[in-house]
Amino acid sequence: MPLHDATRYPLTWPTGWQRTPKSERAAATFRTSSGTITIEHPSGSFSTRKTERRLSVPDAIRRLSRELSLLGAAEELLSTNVRTRLDGLPRAGEPEPADPGAAVYFRLRGQDRCLACDRWTRVADNIAAIAQHIDAIRRIDRYGVGTLDQAFAGYTGLPAKGETWRSSLGFGPDDVPTKADVLAAFHQRARAAHPDVPGGSHDAMSALVEARDAAIRTITT
Repeated sequence: MPLHDATRYPLTWPTGWQRTPKSERAAATFRTSSGTITIEHPSGSFSTRKTERRLSVPDAIRRLSRELSLLGAAEELLSTNVRTRLDGLPRAGEPEPADPGAAVYFRLRGQDRCLACDRWTRVADNIAAIAQHIDAIRRIDRYGVGTLDQAFAGYTGLPAKGETWRSSLGFGPDDVPTKADVLAAFHQRARAAHPDVPGGSHDAMSALVEARDAAIRTITT
């Protein structure tokens, strides 16, 4: 399935990739520097110490963008359940969605590739985890033990329309939504996906409609 079937919002989870049950997600330890503080000691000497904070979504996107650039990737598309800005990137300061998963789609050496993560409880941490994973993949090529093509051999899952309704509508793998829940989720996301609003597009709205229809075909109540 072509890379362009993925949407920036809502999340397009790659076909065939196993989801992490909500009960098994954990808090990650990704951090970034927030500055330094000066400490005065009883002896009258001073020292400085770096302070850290949790990653924000923009922090994580910068890490991911850097790793994709070093990898030589093209046509990158980051997909999450965080509403997007006018430039298509996730907005800062948005509340954590029920499904914090993240997936990045890109082309590498003429091939459509995808990496995704939903192990962690925050979107920023799942994006950062993908960035760290790309760094590990680059090391395979760097040290001459294997090749990038070998490293990506197991990461061929790409989006298939109609097969990602749970993630597209914000439902986790353990959720049991009713048709009313599906319609409510659809209407909520349609306000951001509609092509007449900033950040929306015909592709995003089309994907959302297909997710709704797929969910309704699956759900019997």
